[in-house]
Amino acid sequence: MPKLNENYKKLQNNYLFAEIARRVNEFTSENPDKPVIRLGIGDVTKPLTKSALKALHEGVDMEGSSDTFQGYGPEQGYAFLREAISDYYKRNGVEVDADAVFISDGAKSDTGNITELFAKDNVILVPDPVYPVYVDTNTMDGKEIIYMNGTEENHFLPMPDESVKADIIYLCSPNNPTGACYNKEQLKEWVDYALKNQAVILFDSAYEAFVSDPELPRSIYAIEGARKCAIEFCSLSKTAGFTGTRCSYTIVPKELVFTDSNGEELSLHGMWNRRQSTKYNGTAFLIQHGAAAVFTEEGMKECQENIDYYMENARIISDMLKKKGIWYTGGENSPYIWFKCPGNMDSWEFFDYLLEKAQIVGTPGAGFGKNGKNYFRLTSFGKHESTREAMKRFDELF
Repeated sequence: MPKLNENYKKLQNNYLFAEIARRVNEFTSENPDKPVIRLGIGDVTKPLTKSALKALHEGVDMEGSSDTFQGYGPEQGYAFLREAISDYYKRNGVEVDADAVFISDGAKSDTGNITELFAKDNVILVPDPVYPVYVDTNTMDGKEIIYMNGTEENHFLPMPDESVKADIIYLCSPNNPTGACYNKEQLKEWVDYALKNQAVILFDSAYEAFVSDPELPRSIYAIEGARKCAIEFCSLSKTAGFTGTRCSYTIVPKELVFTDSNGEELSLHGMWNRRQSTKYNGTAFLIQHGAAAVFTEEGMKECQENIDYYMENARIISDMLKKKGIWYTGGENSPYIWFKCPGNMDSWEFFDYLLEKAQIVGTPGAGFGKNGKNYFRLTSFGKHESTREAMKRFDELF
């Protein structure tokens, strides 16, 4: 009889978005005449850009010819895409070596899979509220998790506490779920903390393309010293609408070298390369061919048009919250808007109330941790028409 990984018993019975889907499906089946507007899950609604679509078609055609057919590719990703990403960072004022870039199928996958590089007796520090994957994957692995409090008082941007000693630190900026963004001075404090404590920062920058303020860093590597203590994860899901196409990248600098229990040096870059080579056959060639087009001048222009579209939705939502005098964060430099539930309702109570009374679906903050109990997340990834209609209903309800 096999011995099972009983850490799975420590997980919540239902993944957050599965529970949301269950409640929405129950409501729609009982109320088929009431159209629901979904501003909950952060899935995009704009189609792939013309440049990416053209390149994807080219990739398919190349796979159909013996002269250009590509079979197994490099597990790390094709050089043409890794170099395009390196150039993208350089255009944004950050130096990232192409061979530090690893192509994958999603930042969600990599932020979970990266746990394999670290022993079970590491202490994991995560913010609360937090993207559930950070917590669930470490819980599955049996690691100790401690929390830092994100609150209204600190604008949901927790800072280092020297009395807390952690080995692995998860940071996300612009943040999911709160939409809050760390500035350079705040990230420098985190880098200094990690260097002092020989800790590793796992930095999720999946929403970096939504940052419009030039004073806000779009990469942890904009901070001096970060290459010695940070791994960065990014994705084309929201930048280029690849939620269904699947393409992301993880940056593991060669400077990330630590001493093992025998006093020997181990490279996280080398370990991740070994892990990917062993367990991953690489992202499909045609997907990478399409992704490379995203980083061209025309491709980035098209992506920015879509991002501007979504940020107009964020403005529509933010303006309504201002009108109602409801505290919120996000909505600027981020596609997420995080606000305090009206009437002192808890977030699941507010979820049901908003669904029943206005047929609007959002995400209860409690699903992201105890500090989200009285907060709620809306996304700007809907269409203008549905977002305006949702805020019209919100206006009438409150």
